[in-house]
This record gives sequence, C-alpha cells and structure tokens, in this order.
Amino acid sequence: MAAAALEAWQAVSPRRRRSAARRPRRREAAAAAGAPGAEPEVDGGAVLRRIREAGEDLLISDFWSSALETIIKCLRNYLEQLKAPAGTLSEALGNLYLDSSPGESDVAAGSPQEETLVTGSCHLKCVCYGLGNFATCVIARNQLAFLLLLLEKCQIPRSHCWVYDPLFSQLEIAVLNTLGVTVLSENEEGKRSVRGEPTVFYMPHCGTALYNNLLWRNWAADALSKMVVIGNSFRGLEERLLTRILQKHYPYVAKVLEGLEELEFPQTSQYMDIFNDTAVHWFPVQKLIQLPTDTWVSREEPDYQDCEDLEIIRNKTEGP
Repeated sequence: MAAAALEAWQAVSPRRRRSAARRPRRREAAAAAGAPGAEPEVDGGAVLRRIREAGEDLLISDFWSSALETIIKCLRNYLEQLKAPAGTLSEALGNLYLDSSPGESDVAAGSPQEETLVTGSCHLKCVCYGLGNFATCVIARNQLAFLLLLLEKCQIPRSHCWVYDPLFSQLEIAVLNTLGVTVLSENEEGKRSVRGEPTVFYMPHCGTALYNNLLWRNWAADALSKMVVIGNSFRGLEERLLTRILQKHYPYVAKVLEGLEELEFPQTSQYMDIFNDTAVHWFPVQKLIQLPTDTWVSREEPDYQDCEDLEIIRNKTEGP
C-alpha cells in the first residue's frame, strides 16, 4: 500500500544550482536577531502565535508542496533500503498527504488531540541543529515551522525530535518544551550517533563543520545508510570550497560525496532566503560499499585547529 501511494507522486524535475551568494551564513542569521529592524523578543504566547502563523503560510504555499514532494521522493528510496516492515515507517509514509488546510494543522498547539494522529508504530526519529533565535528572527521561525509540519506529515512524535542550538534563549527553550520537542542540554557539535535507528537530521544553514562532525560520528556504511540529512547542499559545498580546504578541514564531507544521493529543495522567491541551498541527502548502501576500501580506514576526530571561519560554536565544557 505504501509503495502504491508513493507511486502517485510525480518525479521532481532537475533544478539548476543556486548561487552560493544567496545562502545566509549562520553567524549572519544569528546576528540578525540583534540587528536594526529585527523583531523584539516577546512573551511565549506571542512567539507560539507567530510560529503557528508561519506554519499556516507555509502550508498553503507552492513551496511547501514542492519541498514535501522532494522529501517524499527521497524517503521512498530510503524506505526501500530500510526494508521497513508493514505497519511501521511504510505505514507512516503511505499516509502522507498534501491537501490539508491550515485549519487541519496547528503547528504550535502541541495539544493532546494532535498526539492521537500519531500511529505510535513509526520508529523514525529526528534531530535538529542550528535553528537560531526563532523568537526574533523570521528566517529561524520559518525553519522551525517547517520542522513541525515535517514531523506531522511523517508522523514522527514530537517527543522523538531532539533540538539544539547554543543560541537558544530561556524563552525559546520554554517555547520548544511547550511544543513538545526535546531540547538537548549539551552542545554535541553534531557528534550524535544514530545508534542503528533511522534518523532524519534537519540542519538548515548550518556550518560545514557540523555536517562533517555528524558524518565522522557515523562513519560506517551501516550507520550512514540509516541517515537522511536535510540541510546545505553537499554538492554546493563542494563547488564553493577549494578542494584542498574541503579535504583538509572537512574530510568526511569530501569522502562521502560519491556515496550519497541529493535532491535540491525548490526555488521560490517567497522562501529564497530561508531555504536556499537546501537539499535532502541519503546514503544508498550500494554506493557506500563501492567506495574505496581506504575510505573507511581513517576515523580521526576533526579538530579544526587551523580552520578559519569555522561557523560553529564549540562545546565550552570540553577540557583543554
């Protein structure tokens, strides 16, 4: 049934590469919260209302329909690779739909009624890094609204979604707790193992080191094949960075390029600054096992000591 439902989706047409100049840098997005014209931080109720409004706007946009179609095309292949038994992830994907109206989805409510829509049998998990200050930054707020809609459409319980950004204020942590997602208490720097569990990593506009750290922590064909990464285009990173810089500072990104499949998000003027250079990545086992044997030999932890403009915030609790 899941395969039949997913076959109804039309293939996404190829799209031209987006200009690197249009990708907002994470530090610039963070700084926007304190820039002139940025929204002042208000109470939690107002933030929740703005998140809900952002979700309603997304839900009726052409961008959301096309972006969800892109994600589904990727997840269809990912599902086949996982060989999920009937009634688990396949059931969740088979229930995806596009014709819901804003009234059918309250992305900020976190109500008990919404929880009843979750099958409870879907084992897909989600980890989100790098949202930024969504209470004051419209880019970050739209990215959060997108995440909440994605959880709903894939029937991932909010309690199975872990979120972290070292920039979160106490108000934003309280809002996220109200929404029902789990806020991590420690800066993992992206170094989270999937532990054999199918996991979607939602990392829009994150620093390259964060993707590199995630790949390092899961540097094995079995672990990588359990991951889907929604974030900056890896092909775009390859195009923008000098080969020697990519191989020296971000070697795991460089080595995995021949072992992944990537689908770009659609381009729309309305959400260009929010989701430009964003793509969905998954790692087919067939590609991973064809990589040279020495690809998997070196598993040295990245340190970035000589790396300029790192674009991530390090864990201050680490020892000298």
